[in-house]
Amino acid sequence: MEGGSSSINGGMLYHEVQESKLCAVHCVNTVLQGPFFSEIDLAALASDLDRTEHQMLNTQHHQESHNVSMDGDFSIQVLQKALEVWDLQVIPLHSPVAEPAQVDPELENAFICHLQDHWFCIRKVNGEWYNFDSLYAAPEHLSRFYLSAYLDTLKGFGWSIFIVRGNFPKECPMTSAEATNGYGQWLLPEDAERIIKSSSSGQRQQHHQQPPRTPPTEDDDLNAAIAASLRENGGEVGTSMNSLDDDLAAAIAASLKESSPAVVSVVNKDINAANTPPAVATLTDATPPVTPATGSQEGTSETESNKSTLQDK
Repeated sequence: MEGGSSSINGGMLYHEVQESKLCAVHCVNTVLQGPFFSEIDLAALASDLDRTEHQMLNTQHHQESHNVSMDGDFSIQVLQKALEVWDLQVIPLHSPVAEPAQVDPELENAFICHLQDHWFCIRKVNGEWYNFDSLYAAPEHLSRFYLSAYLDTLKGFGWSIFIVRGNFPKECPMTSAEATNGYGQWLLPEDAERIIKSSSSGQRQQHHQQPPRTPPTEDDDLNAAIAASLRENGGEVGTSMNSLDDDLAAAIAASLKESSPAVVSVVNKDINAANTPPAVATLTDATPPVTPATGSQEGTSETESNKSTLQDK
């Protein structure tokens, strides 16, 4: 685990933008927060693994490698070997030893995510979580509230997720000339945020296995929950809204107003209906007299007859 209270690399974030199919290299380096490995380094590790496997299985070394593909994609074993150099362990999230992380991922410091031919890292740096996907122009900040939901979303899309545990390097032990590899960059958190905000979704690099983007705000999750509730209840949410206090109901309606006007109208309608007393009728000159709801004309005649009899007496 990361020890001490001092910041990593002076508070800077290290990010690598996608180069060819070197996402495994980018992933390892962003886990370590520095340009520690090149594609040549990982290829050498893959070759060592192949040699060991061939010796154990008594097969020919010239057979196809299971640790690096022809287009440069590396296996999880290669990433494990690279991180073992720095005394770091790579553990599948679904394994029993990772059970605490399944409940509370905030306890960890780094996750590696993989689907087919793409790798990327989610990393805690200086107490804040970032998505260091090399398909993004800069690391994207992840709120703690959304971290668990985002990991669950990735799993739902079929991504394999691994935990990285151990003593992470706190500084990049290289000179300024060595601390770059042509596709790496050092960014302050505010610079990364500015780059992400200025990059529209159409301008960002696209990839057929690109993971779902993290949402810009947590209100989107609230919107989805309310919309789902509306669908389940046929749009009648007045009863459930009555159980909320007025401030919470107003907050929900306000958060929905920006992105889900259709849902807002239904929610507001039900809130108003639940909180508005019945309308009181007012009489005007044009209002016709109201006929009594009980009694009949025959009953009225009988009453007048009784009055006449009493007067005669």
